[in-house]
Amino acid sequence: MNLLVTGGAGFIGSNFVRYWTEKFPEDRITVLDAFTYAGSIDNLPPGAYEDLCGTLRVWYGNVCNAELVDSLVEDADVVVHFAAETHVTRSIFDNMQFFHTDVIGTQTVANAIVKAGDRVKLFLHISTSEVYGTALDAAMDEDHPLNPMSPYAAAKCGADRLVYSYWKTYGLPAVIVRPFNNYGPRQHLEKVVPRFVTSVILGEDITVHGDGSAARDFIHVDDTCRALDAIINAPSEKVVGDVFNLASGEHRSIAEIAQAMVEEMDCDPAKIKFIGDRPGQVFRHTGDSTKILDRLGWKPIVPWSEGLRSTIDWFQNNRPWWEKQIWLRRIPIKTKSGKVEFH
Repeated sequence: MNLLVTGGAGFIGSNFVRYWTEKFPEDRITVLDAFTYAGSIDNLPPGAYEDLCGTLRVWYGNVCNAELVDSLVEDADVVVHFAAETHVTRSIFDNMQFFHTDVIGTQTVANAIVKAGDRVKLFLHISTSEVYGTALDAAMDEDHPLNPMSPYAAAKCGADRLVYSYWKTYGLPAVIVRPFNNYGPRQHLEKVVPRFVTSVILGEDITVHGDGSAARDFIHVDDTCRALDAIINAPSEKVVGDVFNLASGEHRSIAEIAQAMVEEMDCDPAKIKFIGDRPGQVFRHTGDSTKILDRLGWKPIVPWSEGLRSTIDWFQNNRPWWEKQIWLRRIPIKTKSGKVEFH
């Protein structure tokens, strides 16, 4: 099988590439990545960039470059589309790039697949739970209304519905997955779990937005990779044209995450500091993954306590990997009151 993985040098993308090369070493993977601040060659398996004729090829390029994307799609059986700008706070600070990459980039990939005819058997689009906004029900299934509450969420919502429209209009062999909050090794320091972990390592305060009551459903990236595997290897009639949540079914407040970090890393609880709330904050996400469980038998298997501990260990043991990101952890934004804060 030949896989094209866009955004394969980012957090979830690179973990997926590592997962796939270990489990299916005979398959060929082509990674397309623009290597922005959030993507790094260091995320990929060693030697990934050394042999363009091997089973793992890396192309430096922009997902909005139609000529390049067309040429890569022509050689793919499966396209896994991770490429996107993904940080909520950064989208408030600088939103143009989010709509360009997330929407136009997705359109570019979808158009390339249409041009390739029957060559591509599956287009797996990685959306996000952020398209739902705050949960209106105890658990959010795939029919929950889409109420994006930040420029990032709106851009991903546009891409999500664009892919759906291409399935309806062109018969694109598309599947949309909406992962809830992923965490694990090689995650950029702008995200909450690695930001908290590295703050403790550096002896800094653990800063929490608002009163810390905003809650998220966290799922380990290894479980997400297993879900994508299940979808790619499923009979097409079971998955094409459908949407699947990937979630644990449990939510944890950001204050609870901070407290767990204090306990796991033996840190002074006084280090937890509360700052202004983030604009566009989602109050709660709790995912319902019943559909993919019933359809493909997938469910998360990494317990929160185990996943958190292994994530902390990875960041403690890989300081040279993340030290160069320290300056990118916080972003200046203007709150509704007009005050400029670092979030």
